[in-house]
Amino acid sequence: MLRTAYRGVQLGLLAAAASGLCSAQIPFLAPPESAATVVEMRGQVSAFKNSYPWALNVGSVVMPQQLIETGTDGYAKFKVSDGSTFEVYPNSKVVFRQNSSNMRDLVDMILGRIRVHIEKLGGQPNPNSIKTPTAVISVRGTIFDVIVEDEDETTVAVTEGLVAVRHNIHPGREKLVAAGEVLRVHKNEPLAKKAVDKGLIADRVFRGLSDALLTIMRQPRGGAGGGVPGTSVPGGPVGDTQADPPPAPPAPPPPPPNQ
Repeated sequence: MLRTAYRGVQLGLLAAAASGLCSAQIPFLAPPESAATVVEMRGQVSAFKNSYPWALNVGSVVMPQQLIETGTDGYAKFKVSDGSTFEVYPNSKVVFRQNSSNMRDLVDMILGRIRVHIEKLGGQPNPNSIKTPTAVISVRGTIFDVIVEDEDETTVAVTEGLVAVRHNIHPGREKLVAAGEVLRVHKNEPLAKKAVDKGLIADRVFRGLSDALLTIMRQPRGGAGGGVPGTSVPGGPVGDTQADPPPAPPAPPPPPPNQ
């Protein structure tokens, strides 16, 4: 009886040790309710663990507070537990769930472009927020794009639904942005002075977003090959990594002159 109990304790300790080892060695292991899973990917996409980039593939899991970075050809679509998704476009840097204690904080943007699709929960609002250097975008169930070209300006373009935008630096009332509308938030300008655009500028923004999406869709799909974690560093070689073909042999010497 005592021997059986002792063996049970040993097995429990071994299981706990193995669990701790796996959590330490697998960089993208996280509880499903707090993680984001790569469901589609093209080009070069990395997530950082301990300041080191790890290559992502379809099926990879990103944990809260991890930085996601895409290369010049990089694109990835991430899905969270409630079915909502966010797409990260080329040349972008975002942090997933920077405030890990608040599940409503979805993405903090540093640079680039994302598209967010928030699913409603049983037909009810599903509050989430996106933060940028100049704006906080609050959503309950909608599709919209956020563009950060630098820390001084944020562009919000709504495709479906309604979002509320407030300034991240200057306090004041929020502005509502509806489908087909665009709002630009400047660092040094209070939101009260900004108008929601429905005209030519909005058309140009949406046309640019559509062109970017078409460019991404035309790229060959990536991420299905199960690359080795930690081997992809942003700025490294992308695409065909085969060696260059050998140079052509030199031309034969000219024939000797006639005697």
